[in-house]
Amino acid sequence: MNKNELIAAVADRANMTKTDAQASVEAVLDTITAELKRGGDVRLVGFGNFSSAHRAASVGRNPSTGAPVNIPARNVPKFSAGKGLKDALN
Repeated sequence: MNKNELIAAVADRANMTKTDAQASVEAVLDTITAELKRGGDVRLVGFGNFSSAHRAASVGRNPSTGAPVNIPARNVPKFSAGKGLKDALN
């Protein structure tokens, strides 16, 4: 499912127009992104937790030449599934 399919599914399920559904989906994604940028986390009980983690700088290797490559430090998003989501899949 891509973003457009998600918007169509939300519109159908919530009985709203695709324009309203698109605004809702965009608002949720923007809010999660903004909170992670601030270093916070988003906890959706039964679904999962979004958080950010710091990855330290490291040295990797170019697989074709074997030359060392510096990998800079960065923040990365993390998601851990909640019990409700895990149970729904099994």
